[in-house]
Amino acid sequence: MEGLLPRRPRGDRVTSEVALLGIRHHGPGSARAVAAALAQWQPDAVLVEGPPEADAIVHLAAEKDLVPPVALLAHAVDDPAKAAFWPYAEFSPEWVAIRHAVEHDLPVRFIDLPAAYGFAPAPEKTEAEEESVEPVADPLALLAEAAGHDDAERWWEDVVEHRAPGTDALAPFEAVAEAMGALRAEGLGESRRDRLREAYMRQQIRAARRAGHCRIAVVCGAFHVPALEAMPTVAHDRALLAGLPKKVRTDITWVPWTHRRLSQATGYGAGVQSPGWYHHLFTTDGDPVPRWLTRAAELLRAEDHPVSSAHVIEAVRLAETLAVLRGRPLAGLTETLDAVRAVLCDGSDIALELVRDRLVVGDELGEVPDTAPAVPLQRDLTRSQRSLRLKPEAAPKDLDLDLRKENDAARSRLLHRLRLLGVDWGVPARSSVNSTGTFRESWRLCWQPEFAVRIAEAAQWGTTVEEAATAKAVGTARAAEELAELTGLVETCLLAGLSGALPAVMRVLADCAALDTDVAHLAGALPALVRALRYGDVRGTDHGALAEAAAGLAERICVGLPPACVGLDAQGAAEMRGRLDEVHGAIALLAADTAPAPAGDPDGGEPADLAGLADRWAAALRSLARRDPAGGPATGAPGLLRGRAVRLLLDDGRLDSEEAGRRLRLVLSVANAPADAAGWVEGFLTGGGALLLHDPRLLALLDEWLTGVSGEAFTDVLPLLRRTFAALEAGVRTTIGSRVAAGPLGEPPAAPAPAGELDRARADATVPVLALLLGVRPTIPRQAAGRDT
Repeated sequence: MEGLLPRRPRGDRVTSEVALLGIRHHGPGSARAVAAALAQWQPDAVLVEGPPEADAIVHLAAEKDLVPPVALLAHAVDDPAKAAFWPYAEFSPEWVAIRHAVEHDLPVRFIDLPAAYGFAPAPEKTEAEEESVEPVADPLALLAEAAGHDDAERWWEDVVEHRAPGTDALAPFEAVAEAMGALRAEGLGESRRDRLREAYMRQQIRAARRAGHCRIAVVCGAFHVPALEAMPTVAHDRALLAGLPKKVRTDITWVPWTHRRLSQATGYGAGVQSPGWYHHLFTTDGDPVPRWLTRAAELLRAEDHPVSSAHVIEAVRLAETLAVLRGRPLAGLTETLDAVRAVLCDGSDIALELVRDRLVVGDELGEVPDTAPAVPLQRDLTRSQRSLRLKPEAAPKDLDLDLRKENDAARSRLLHRLRLLGVDWGVPARSSVNSTGTFRESWRLCWQPEFAVRIAEAAQWGTTVEEAATAKAVGTARAAEELAELTGLVETCLLAGLSGALPAVMRVLADCAALDTDVAHLAGALPALVRALRYGDVRGTDHGALAEAAAGLAERICVGLPPACVGLDAQGAAEMRGRLDEVHGAIALLAADTAPAPAGDPDGGEPADLAGLADRWAAALRSLARRDPAGGPATGAPGLLRGRAVRLLLDDGRLDSEEAGRRLRLVLSVANAPADAAGWVEGFLTGGGALLLHDPRLLALLDEWLTGVSGEAFTDVLPLLRRTFAALEAGVRTTIGSRVAAGPLGEPPAAPAPAGELDRARADATVPVLALLLGVRPTIPRQAAGRDT
C-alpha cells in the first residue's frame, strides 16, 4: 500500500498539504496513532471535527485545571433545553490533537457543522425526501464482517488498538482511508446530514489554505475521510449548504464529564463500553494486562475478597493463554475479564460485576477551570459548593446532616433548592444513623453531567440559587392545578428556606383550598402541610400561616369525610383508607400544637383553633363508623372504611374494647353480607393484630363468624381474609394459630400457678449481674429487724 505521504484532498491546485487523519472517536489506539502522526508530520495548523462555536474557548485546553473527561456543551440561548454535548476523554483522538496544538502554539479550529444549525427548526422535507430511505449501517461492522469477524469491537481491537507502532506514523491512516473509501463507493452508511457536514468541513479546509497554512492536519471520523479527500468544486458545496436553516443564537462552554456517562449509548452518552479500560490502555506504557489485573486485585481486596499476588500471576498467564488460543495478537478486555472471573473471583459473577463497574467503566469526573464561560447561576452554585465543602462527585455518596448545625442546615437548603430547580444532585435517602428526630436528614449524592443543561435552563429564574429557586417556586404555584401539589410546594419552600416565596405560595394555596370541594384532594393535601409544620422548631421557620391553612383544611375534612365515603367501590375504598390513616396522623400532630400563631405573623391571621380539632375528628370517625349499608346504598360506606374508623377510635382511647367488640359482633352477624364483614375485619385489623391476643373475646367472635360462613360465601371472603392476616406480624399470626388450635376461645388463658416462697439468698445473687447490665452500682438488700431495708 502506498502510504508514505499524507492523504491530500485532490482537485485543488494550491501547494499546501493536508493530512487526513481518520480516527475512531474515543479510541485509545487512534489517539496514540494521532499523537505519533502529529509528532512526525509537524503541521502548522490543526483542524478537528467539532462545533466551530468552540473556537473561542479551545485555548482553555492549555490550562492545567481543565482535566478530562470533559465535554463541550452548546445550547440555544433562548431555549437552553436545546443542547448538545461533545465529550472528550484523555484517550479521545480529538483531545490529543487539541492538546498537541495548544502545547505547540498552533492554530486549532473546529470544522464540523455549527451547533447553531442543529438547534434550528428542521426544514420541511420535500416529497422526494419523504419517499427516499437513506441507508444506515455501522461501517466498522461491515469491515469486520468483510474480514470474517462477527464482533466489530473485537476486530477493531485486534487491528488498531493492539497494533504495534511502526516506523511510518501516517501509514495506518492510509489503510483506514482506503477501507472507508471502499465502503463509501458502495453508498453504505451515508445520510443527508453527513453530506452537509462534509461539505462544511471542506469549506473550512479551503479557509485554512487561504489563511496561508501549508501543512494542515485534519482529525475527523474515519468515515468522512473519502468525502474530504474528493474535494469537489466550491460551487458544489455551496449548493449543498444553501438549504441550511437560519442559525440559532448559541452559547458554548466546557463542562465536567464522567466515564460512566461515556459508557451509556442513550441520551448524552457516547456508547463507549469500557472507558476505564480504554483509559488504562492509553495511559499505560508496556504491557497493560499485568498492571490492570493488579488494580483489580487491589479493588477486590478492599472489598474483603481474598486475592493474593499468586492470583494475579495466574490471571496474567490465563489471559495470555486465552489470547493465543483465540488467535489474538494480545490479550484484550474479553480475555482479561475471563481471567478475572476464573482466578480472582473464583467464578463469581457478583465479584466480577464489581470489577466491571469500578474498573472497566469507572467513576472518573473531569474538572473545568473557573475561567470557562458559565451562567451566573452556575458560578453561584460553584461558590456555594466550595463554601459548604460539598464537592461534586460522580460516584454515589451518602451524606447525613444534623440540621441543628449551621453548616449542615445550609447544605440541606442548597440540596432542596437544587431539587426545586430540577437538579437532583442529592436525593433523600434512609438514614444510616438510628434516629427518629426531625433534625436529621440523609441524602444520596451523585453528580451527573447533564445537570449543566438543567442549570442553564434554571438560569432564567435568577442569578443565584436562592433567587432562582424562589422565582421557580412562585411560578410553579401559580401554574399548579391540584391542591396536593401546592401543599407539597409549601413543604419544599420550608425545607429549602425560601421565606421570600412562602407568602405568595400560601396565598395561592388558600385560594385553591377555598374552591376545592373534593375531600380526597383535601385529605391528600393535609399531611404534607402538617409535615411542613414539624420543621418550625429545628429550622426556625415562622409557621403561623401554615397552622391556619392546615386547620382550615382539617375542619373541612372533618365535615366532608363521612359523605365522601359513601358508595365507593373496592379500589376507591382502598385509596380512601390510605387517606384516612394519613389524615388521622396529621390531625394528631396538628392538634398537639395548640400554641397561638406568633405575634409577628405576616398574614395577620388569628391563632388557629386547634384545641377541639381532635374531638371534631373523632366525631367524624364515629359518623363514618355508623354508616352501615343496611341504611341503603345512598348512606352506606364500605366495611373497610367503617372498620378502620372503629380501629382508629379504639387506638385513641375514644372507644373501649367492649364497645369495639359489640360493633364487631353486629358486623359479623348473619344479617350482613360476608364480603362487607370481611372488609370491616380488614380495616379493623390493619396496622396490628395484637389486640386479638389482648382481648380474647374479639378473637372468639371472629372465629365464631368464620366457622359459620357458608361454603359458597367462604370462597368469596377467603382472599380478603388471607390478605388481612398476611399483613399481621409473624409472631401474632403464630400465637393466634396456637390459641385456635388449643381449644375453645373466649376466655383469657389461665394465670400461672403462684410460685413458692421467695428464696432471697438466690435472688440477692443476681443483683451484681443486673447492676452490671444496667450500669449502676450494686446494692444488696440487707435484712434488719426481720424486714428488708
